[in-house]
Amino acid sequence: MGIFEPFRAIGYITSSVPFSVQRLGTETFVTVSVGKSWQIYNCAKLNLVVVGPQLPKKIRALASYRDYTFAAYGNHIAVFKRAHQAATWSRHNAKVNQLLLFGEHILSVDVNGNIFIWAFKGIDQNLAPVGHILLEENFTPSCIMHPDTYLNKVLLGSQEGSLQLWNISTKKKLYEFKGWKSSICCCVSSPALDVVAVGCADGQIHVHNIRYDEELVTFTHSTRGSVTALSFSTDGQPLLASGGSSGVVSIWNLEKRRLQSVIKEAHDSSIVSLHFFANEPVLMSSSADNSVKMWIFDTSDGDPRLLRFRSGHSAPPLCIRFYANGRHILSAGQDRAFRLFSVIQDQQSRELSQRHVSKRAKKLRLKEEEIKLKPVIAFDVAEIRERDWCNVVTCHKDTAQAYVWRLQNFVLGEHILKPCPENKMPVKACAISACGNFAVLGTAGGWIERFNLQSGISRGSYMDLSERSSCAHDGEVVGIACDSTNTLLISAGYHGDIKVWDFKGRELKSKWEIGSPVVKIVFHRSNGLLATVTDDLVIRLFDVVALRMVRKFEGHTDRITDICFSEDGKWLLSSSMDGSLRIWDVIFARQIDAIHVDVSITALSLSPNMDVLATAHVDQNGVYLWVNQAMFSGASTVDSYGSGKEIVSVQLPSVSSTEAYQDSNSSKSTVNHSHFKDTSHSPHVHQQIPDLVTLSLLPKSQWQSLINLDIIKARNKPIEPPKKPEKAPFFLPSIPSLSGEILFTPSEPATEEKDTQADELEKSRRKSDLPTSQFLQLLQSSAEMKNFSAFTDYIKSLSSSTLDMELRMLQIIDDDDEQELDKRPEMYSIELLLDYFIHEISCRNNFEFIQAVIRLFLKIHGETIRCQSKLQDKAQKLLEIQCEVWQRVDRLFQSARCMVTFLSNSQF
Repeated sequence: MGIFEPFRAIGYITSSVPFSVQRLGTETFVTVSVGKSWQIYNCAKLNLVVVGPQLPKKIRALASYRDYTFAAYGNHIAVFKRAHQAATWSRHNAKVNQLLLFGEHILSVDVNGNIFIWAFKGIDQNLAPVGHILLEENFTPSCIMHPDTYLNKVLLGSQEGSLQLWNISTKKKLYEFKGWKSSICCCVSSPALDVVAVGCADGQIHVHNIRYDEELVTFTHSTRGSVTALSFSTDGQPLLASGGSSGVVSIWNLEKRRLQSVIKEAHDSSIVSLHFFANEPVLMSSSADNSVKMWIFDTSDGDPRLLRFRSGHSAPPLCIRFYANGRHILSAGQDRAFRLFSVIQDQQSRELSQRHVSKRAKKLRLKEEEIKLKPVIAFDVAEIRERDWCNVVTCHKDTAQAYVWRLQNFVLGEHILKPCPENKMPVKACAISACGNFAVLGTAGGWIERFNLQSGISRGSYMDLSERSSCAHDGEVVGIACDSTNTLLISAGYHGDIKVWDFKGRELKSKWEIGSPVVKIVFHRSNGLLATVTDDLVIRLFDVVALRMVRKFEGHTDRITDICFSEDGKWLLSSSMDGSLRIWDVIFARQIDAIHVDVSITALSLSPNMDVLATAHVDQNGVYLWVNQAMFSGASTVDSYGSGKEIVSVQLPSVSSTEAYQDSNSSKSTVNHSHFKDTSHSPHVHQQIPDLVTLSLLPKSQWQSLINLDIIKARNKPIEPPKKPEKAPFFLPSIPSLSGEILFTPSEPATEEKDTQADELEKSRRKSDLPTSQFLQLLQSSAEMKNFSAFTDYIKSLSSSTLDMELRMLQIIDDDDEQELDKRPEMYSIELLLDYFIHEISCRNNFEFIQAVIRLFLKIHGETIRCQSKLQDKAQKLLEIQCEVWQRVDRLFQSARCMVTFLSNSQF
C-alpha cells in the first residue's frame, strides 16, 4: 500500500452513451454514463442524486426502470437496484450495443445480431433470458425502438440502411422496409400513430408511416455529418428536434415542413441524445463533450434558449491547482475553458465566464471557439486579495498578453497585461507576489515585466545588461517565482540560467548555470528552496539564499511533466510521461514512494492540508483525487506506507469513491427523493454489519467530559462558599439518592428506634454480597444474563459526574488486609466491569462512549488492577481485544475516515 490511494474522480458529467430518462411521480430523472460508472441527475435542477459503482469495462448502453438501472459493458449486462448490483446477465458472446426497456422486459442487442429478452421481475431467480432472436447475417443492427401501440413489436435499424419489424413474442420477422441506402443511426416514435422518424448517416431525416410504408416528409441537415439523435415534442407543438455529429441541434416544424430554428454550437462535439420532456416545451441534449443541457421554447419567435446545464472539460486539463484551503480546484483545459471544481459539493463546480462569449459570437457571426481565449498554459493565484481585486493571472498559448480573473465573481477581469509592447512575444510564465499586489510576466523573448494587479499598470521590467538583447534572459523564460517578503524574484531561462533579482529595485543580484535546459521550476516560499526540472530528467533543489545545490533526485525515465512541494516543504512530488508518480523526502534526500498508473500524469497539485492529491492525465477530461493514507492512520512515519524504490501499479480513481452507494453533493447527505429510498417498513433489528463499529449517538460533550472531569471540576470550583439567603423559600425536604430520583422524607418524625433498625439493616447489607445501588444491581443482573444492553442504556442515561461517582464508590481505600481483598464486594464489581468492557469491545457497540468509560475506569482503578493478578489477566485480555478491533477498523475504513475528516476540515 502506497502513501496515496485512489479516492474518486470529479468533472465527469456524461460520455458518448445515450442517456435514459424516466419519470417517477412528479419528478424526472436522467441516467447517464461516465465511462465505467453511471450517474443519475434530477432534471428539476440537474442535481446529482446517485452515483453507481465502477464496472470492469466501459458502459456501452443504458436503460432504467424505477429503482432498476441496466448497464451493458462488454458481453455482460449489470443490473442495479438503486446503487447496489443485484445481478449480472451473461449470455452474449459479442459486445452489447443497445438496450431497450420493453414493458417488464429488457431487450439486449449485440454486434453479431443476437437479441436476448430478459425479465427483471424476480431478478434473483431469473438470471437466464426468456427468449432469443437471431438476425440475418447481412443485417447489422444499429438501433432499436418500440413503436407506440404496437403490441410485442420492435423496429430494428441496420447499418446497411434497411428496417425490420419483429414480433418478440413469436420471434418472427413481420416486415422489412427497403430503407434509404444509407446507414440508419437513430429511430424514434412520434406522437402520431404509425409514424416514426429515422435519422441516416447521409444527414437526412425521414418521417415515415410504417403501417403503409409511405414517406411523409424528408428533412436534410445543412451541416455535414450524420443524424445522431431525434426527439418529437409532446406539448402540442408539431416540432422535431434533430442532432448531428457537428454538435448542431435543428428544430423542424412538421406542419410547415420546414426548418424553424437552429441551435448553433449547442455542443462542442457530436450530439448523443435528445429528449423532449412530456407535455413541456423543454428539450434536453447530451453530447460527447462532457455536458448535459436543457433548452426551453418560451421566446416570442419560438427559438429555444439555454435553461440550465451541467458541463465539465471537453478536452484534457493542462494545469490544476488547489484553492480555498483545498475546497476547490482551479483547472485549465485544452478546450479553452477555465474551470473551478468543488471537491465537496459537485453542484458548485462551474466555468469562469469570459464575458458574453455566446452573444459576441452571434453578433460577429463567428464560432464560440474563435471568440474564447486560447488554452491556458500557466496560471498563478493569490487568495489573500480575493475580495479586493483580480487575484488570478493566466498565460495563454501563443498569446502576447496575460489575462486577469476576479475569482470572487467567477469572471474575467477588466485589465489585460501586455508586456513589452514594442516586441510582442508570447507570454510563457507568470507569478503573483505573496502580498497579491503584483503580477510578474515572462515572455518567449526573455523579457520580464512587473504589473500592478489593481490598476493593470506596468511597474517596470527586469533587465540584465550583460545579455545581448538587453532582456532578462537570452531565450525563453520558463519560470518565475517570488519570495514571501517581496525581497527576491527568481527567474529561469530555457538555456539553463537561474537568476535572482531584487524585487523592488529590479537589479540582478546573482545568477548560476545548471548546465542543462530548464523545463519547469517550483519555489517554496517557506524554506526558500527552488526545484528545477531539466531535459536530463534530473530534479535539482537549490538554496536561493546560499546559491548552491542542496538536493538532486534521479529516477524518472521519460519527460517530467509536473512537480510540486507539500505545504510544509518536506515532500516533493513529481510526475512523468513514464506513468510514474514519485514522492521525494527533501530532508532525508531519498525517494519514499513511487506508484505507476496506466495513463500518464500531466499535472498535479497537493492540497494545503496535504490530505488530498489532484492529478490530470493524458486524454482524460476529469480531475482525479488521491487520499494521503499517512494522514489518516496511526503510523508515526510514512516508512510503513511508502514502497521506497519499488514502483507499485495502481488503478486510476473511479467516479464513485467506493464500490457502494455514493451520494451526489457529499457523503454525509442522503437522497431526498422518496423513490430512491427503501420504503419497506421492516422492524428495527439490532443487527450489526460484520467488522464495523457502532457509535453511541450521544452528544460529544457527554462522553468527552468523562475524560476531563477533573479539569471541569477545578475550573468550576466556586471562589467563595455560598451565602445563606436572609429569607429562604420553603422546600420539601428530600433525601439524596445515587439514581438522581427525588425522594421526599416522610412527614412523621424519625424516632431513635427506627434509626437504630435502619443502621442495623444497612450493616447487614454491607456484610452481604447483595448490590445496594441500581448501578451494581443492573451490572450483576446483566452479567448473569450475559446481556449488557440494559446496563449500557442505564450508564448512558447518567450524567458525567454521576457516572464518575458510581465508579469511585467501588474504590478500595482501606487495603491493609491484603488477604481479604479477594472476598470484598468491590473486587467482584470491578471484575464484572472488566467483563462488561471485554464484551462491549468484542461486539464493537457504543465505541466512542465505551472508550471514554474505560479511560475513566483505568484512571480510578488502575492501581488496584496492577496489584491483583486475577484482574491483570482480564485487563490483558481487554488490551488484546482492543488492539485487534482497532487494527481491523483502521485497515478497512481508512478511506471513510479520510472523507469525514476532509469534509469536517473543509467546514462543510
